[in-house]
Parts: sequence; structure tokens; C-alpha cells
Amino acid sequence: MEIAIIGAGKLGIKVTESLLSGNYSITLVDKDEDILNKIGNQLDVMPLNIDARDINALKRMNIKDFDYLLAVTGDDQTNMVIASFAKRLGCKKVIARVREPEYMKHFEFIKETFNIDYVVNPDLSITTEIYKYLVEKYTLSNGIYTSGSIGIIEFKAARIRNLEGKSIPDVKALLPDMLIAAISRNGRVIVPHGDDVIQYGDSLYVVGEKEKIRELNKKVHVRGKYTDIQKVMIIGGGKTGYYLADKLAEFGIAVKLVEKDKARCRYLSTHMPDVMVLHGDGTDVDMLEEENFGEMDAFVTATGYDEENLLLALTAKDRGIEDVISKVSRESYSDLIERMGIDMVLNPLDITAGNIFGYIKESKVVVSSVIIQGQAEVIEIIANGEMSMIDIPLSKLELPKGMIVAAIHRGREVIIPDGETRIQLNDRIMIFSLLREISDLEKLLKNKR
Repeated sequence: MEIAIIGAGKLGIKVTESLLSGNYSITLVDKDEDILNKIGNQLDVMPLNIDARDINALKRMNIKDFDYLLAVTGDDQTNMVIASFAKRLGCKKVIARVREPEYMKHFEFIKETFNIDYVVNPDLSITTEIYKYLVEKYTLSNGIYTSGSIGIIEFKAARIRNLEGKSIPDVKALLPDMLIAAISRNGRVIVPHGDDVIQYGDSLYVVGEKEKIRELNKKVHVRGKYTDIQKVMIIGGGKTGYYLADKLAEFGIAVKLVEKDKARCRYLSTHMPDVMVLHGDGTDVDMLEEENFGEMDAFVTATGYDEENLLLALTAKDRGIEDVISKVSRESYSDLIERMGIDMVLNPLDITAGNIFGYIKESKVVVSSVIIQGQAEVIEIIANGEMSMIDIPLSKLELPKGMIVAAIHRGREVIIPDGETRIQLNDRIMIFSLLREISDLEKLLKNKR
């Protein structure tokens, strides 16, 4: 499959790395020759130094022979134009990153006018996950997710007596014929292994046969657990802050949005009359105290600086705010985040790359997918005879630490696998993967050849 990625920025590189493990031929296009030379020495891609807005340049690269084009430069208009040109010139599918709220108000019109197949928006994707967490309190739509004969449920470990303190192997006695596929702990989603122990405050994602999961749901699900959240403070009036404040205010929540750029404050006030926009530095704790930030039900840090977001989130937790959420792009902070105890941490690159990956895979073997807490994904695929993972014990597949084969649907049978289980032709396989490990899924799906 031929894929052209226009824009060698953070998202372009992230998507490239995610797809390289599969059966894809990647052409990476950028106007900066130095960046392309550096990437060409690190990744197995075809670097191309052209201006993709030039129709003749697209023709010379034979864009008509490409299966996908991803326009992910830093400019919305450029992305829309390039995607439109490529589609008109014969590229089968085109994807564009569009971030500006003004464009997103006319989402369907833009797709139809520019003939764009799929639009991704990192800020809107993050907003959706935060909104689900704050308003619904469940990362799954109603506490349970089903596909075929397989079910997944999310609940607090404290809902089952004596579960906290148990190691993963010992849990089997309390949850027979089920598997803990993931744990949400202090704002971080992890895939557990044999030496992990269920801790106080953990939320669990448990997989099993659908009817057994429904029975478990009756015991652990808190009926009507919707939020009574009333006051939220957001630090950072960028696109994420804008989308989130607007959506929460529409729900009826009192929102205070702190932004240090005065011109941006005027823009936000004009476009969101129901949001209290405050001109100030979000790192000024005295100013936050004056605005009674310790009385907030939730506190969201969405500035453009990871360190600032984490520092403010830690300050909010020290003030006893119940729900603290932070936007963090660097994966190297993951261990630090878990120790800090932040309730939810989201990486825009991981979410967007996961969305793009899912869209491309839908045309192949992916049956369904659902994002979990903005950090992981449940993916269901159908095994075909070309896949390299067929008829190999799971213990030999060398899965990364952040990925697990959670269940297999074979005919009418639901299998909770172990290390000796082998995937067979036409199995429906449910895989739980952290978004940062999504590129390794390609290794499972690619052809034996």
C-alpha cells in the first residue's frame, strides 16, 4: 500500500513510525530538505523535497498511484488544498488535519467541498475524551462495551470485595473466565502482567464472555453515575481550551478559562459569551487563589508547555480538587505522571495517530475500535491467512508491554487466551493496546511474506 505523508512535523513523524511496521511504502514530503535528510537516515521512507501545493509536483510523484495521502502540515488551509488536489488527481483516499474552530463549524461542508475523506483534529479529539470523563464519568459509553459475544466492563476495583491487594494471577479466583486487560491508575492506563498488584483506587477493564460480563455489571456498575460537576477551571486558551470550554459551557457548567495573551482573551470572550475568560498567567498561584481555584470541581491544564501543565496539575491535586486533567505530549514523562496522581493525562499525538491508523486499517481487517481514556484503544480484528501471527503461541509473538490479546471469538466460543493459545484463521481477536504501542499492531497484521 502506497501512502504519502505531507508534513514532517511531530504528527507526520508519529504517523510514519506507526505505519512503518506494516506492509506500507511511505513517501514523506516536506519543503525543508535538512529535516528530510535527517529523517531519511533514521527511517525507512522515501523522502521527497517538494511543495505539495504544486499540482505539477503531485503529478510528477504519481499521486494517482497512491492509496492514501495524509496532509498534516501546520497550516489548515494548506492541508485542505493539498488533500483536495491529490483527490482530484486520482489518489484513492485523502486525510487532512484541520484544527481551527472556524473551519470545524462547517465540518461536513468542507469535507464535501474539498472532497476530503477524513478530517482529524487533535484538539477536538482531546476535548471529546475530557468531556466524556468529566460529564459521563465513564470511559466506556455506559460502563460496558460489547462486540459479538465478547464484553468489556470498566469499574473501580473497590466494587469487588478483597480485590485490592491481589496479584493478577490471584484475581482469577474472584473473576473466573475473565481477564483484566488494563488498569487505570493515577491518570495512567497500564496493561498488567503477572507481577502487578491491584492497588487502592484502581479502575479495571475486564474482558470476558458477554453474558458473564453483564452479570458482573449488575454487581459493580453504579447506576446513573453521571456527574454533578458545576465548576471547571481551564488553564490555556488555545484550541483545546476553546473547544473544551465551549462544550462544557453548552452542557451548563460554569467555566473559568485563564489565558495570558490579551488579544486571545478578547477573541475568546467574543466567541464564548457563556465562559468567564480571565486575562492572567496560569502559573501565578496567587491569581488562581483569588479566583478560588481550590473550590473547582475539575481543573484542566491545556497550555502548550508540558512542564507547565504538569506543575499546575500537581498544584491542583495538592489543593484537593477531585478531577485534575492535563495535556502532555512527551511520552518520557509517563512514569512521573503516575507518581503525581493526576486523574487523566492525554497525549494529542497519540490520539490523532491512533485515529489515522484506525481509519486506514478499517479498509483491511479492523472490525471495530474504541478509545479508552484517551490513552489506549480496544481493537477487534479478523485473522486472515496472510497474517504472520497465525498459528503461533501468543507467548512467541513478542508483544510489547503495552499490548495484550484480551479475547478470541472463534465460532460460538469465546476464548480468554493464555501464552499457549494460538490464533486461527477467521478468529475475531480483541486486542487492547496503549496508543503509543499502536505501531506494533502492524507487526501482527502484516503478511507472512
